Amino acid sequence: MINGIRFKVCGLTSLVDADAADAAGADYLGFILYPKSPRYVSLAQFAAMSPRLPPRKKVAVVVEPSVEELTAIKAAGFDCVQLHFPNETPFFMAALWLDVIPPEMLWLAPRVPTGKDFDLAFVPLADTILLDTYHPNAVGGTGQTGDWKSFAWHRTKFKKVNWVLAGGLNPENIFEAVTATGARYVDVNSGVESAPGVKDHAKPKPFADALRQAPAPTAD
Repeated sequence: MINGIRFKVCGLTSLVDADAADAAGADYLGFILYPKSPRYVSLAQFAAMSPRLPPRKKVAVVVEPSVEELTAIKAAGFDCVQLHFPNETPFFMAALWLDVIPPEMLWLAPRVPTGKDFDLAFVPLADTILLDTYHPNAVGGTGQTGDWKSFAWHRTKFKKVNWVLAGGLNPENIFEAVTATGARYVDVNSGVESAPGVKDHAKPKPFADALRQAPAPTAD
């Protein structure tokens, strides 16, 4: 935690990536288990890295997984599962997720198109909800800034949830983002890369340094 804010470096693909995130003080290390992502890591690759990863919380990032996939991911030793799903997903699907992943381990990440509202019925199902920038052809990591006003509304409306701010964050704008939203959890991916899937190991530290300069979150 830095200045009352926890942060995740997502899209890690190597031990060197993880070490750079750890050195910067990241609370969470994110691994994307989605084959269409340029940052894809298989369960086998994660298992090979796992014994030598820094002692930070590991987050598996998945997209519309099956129950079987969730079961395998949980068994792999992740601390959290960040589950991306379409905004129109039937509510009953959540019961299937929760049969495998408990609320304290689940990070819901709804894909909400611009101009649409997140189905608030999902809010009580997980302790943590990540709001990322919507893109019709990509799931996160686009570098496009999200709707900070909407994030701030959700965060103040549902105070028991750990709301994670994501979407286009980088060392240059994280101060402004935290100031505007009051975020207590933030997620950075492309903002610490030199190219999609290629982490710039010099960037996590400036990101963390900017967090130290940001105003500490206050009680709502």
